Amino acid sequence: MTLSALALNCSLKPSPEASSTAALISHLARSFGEHDVVLDSIRIADRNVAPGVTSDEGGGDEWPEIRARILESQILLLATPIWLGNPSSVCRRVLERLDAFIGETDGDGRPIASDRVAVVATVGNEDGAHNVAAQAYQGLADVGFTIPAGAQAYWVGEAMGSVDFKDLDEVPEKVAETISTLTSNAVHLARLLADHPYPG
Repeated sequence: MTLSALALNCSLKPSPEASSTAALISHLARSFGEHDVVLDSIRIADRNVAPGVTSDEGGGDEWPEIRARILESQILLLATPIWLGNPSSVCRRVLERLDAFIGETDGDGRPIASDRVAVVATVGNEDGAHNVAAQAYQGLADVGFTIPAGAQAYWVGEAMGSVDFKDLDEVPEKVAETISTLTSNAVHLARLLADHPYPG
């Protein structure tokens, strides 16, 4: 089975402003490509994603299109910067909109996100990467995604520092290792679930 992956870039910055979150996604995209998986990306700040917890809040809400893209993919990458030690407000909104998945089922009566894998990418100049992952993992698992081992790639610079991930000349070795582990494990698990879906 050919797998597809979708990254939701939860940077606070709209395009075309440079984003460390986008820079990390680009490295993950190359790593996914080594496993013959194409990673597409949507920058949420560029879209009209209304507040709410349903799949369509109306009034020009663009979440229904994003939702469809999520469900067309076998792997979801939730990518966020750290602000005040937590996921960005944009990331929180995405998790709130994903809450609708709890009440939605597929044709076999299973949760709509069944057999899909979710992973997390985080950047920031402060502590909080593990806290961000903990919040994201809980939300993603609650709505039906499966979290593989080693499901976060992150870079945290010097606290209150002026260097961002996008400004680095090269990816630090440990970050490259987590990127490799994330993509390898995510693809492995997604292929297993494609061949052997959850019974429901």
